[in-house]
Amino acid sequence: MDTISPLEQALHKARALVLADLKAVDAADPDVVSLVEESITSRRWWVEQWPEGVEFVAGLVAQDVKDGLLERYGRWPLCPVCGPGSGAEGPHALDVEPELGADPHWVCSEAGVVVAPVGSLGTVTG
Repeated sequence: MDTISPLEQALHKARALVLADLKAVDAADPDVVSLVEESITSRRWWVEQWPEGVEFVAGLVAQDVKDGLLERYGRWPLCPVCGPGSGAEGPHALDVEPELGADPHWVCSEAGVVVAPVGSLGTVTG
């Protein structure tokens, strides 16, 4: 039996974490899941070029999906800490930190707090 490479393990984990966050906020529609798959394909190539970056894949996929959703639908994931109507521009999205690092988390940059690890939005949203 073949073993799954560290790259494929990281990609499967990243997919599962981001899909869990999308599902936690009822955003896992088929077209949104396609954004996840596009990111996985892109990040597979990226890690093949830079194998040391394998531990960064989950945060990068989360950021890719966040960016893709912003372009197509609007901000995601919305901050559950500050609530609707907070701030001059209304609801704001969480950020992924570290931008390029292991153990990515969703953070509210306005309140300066860590909200949840990527893959665990369900623990704070519902």
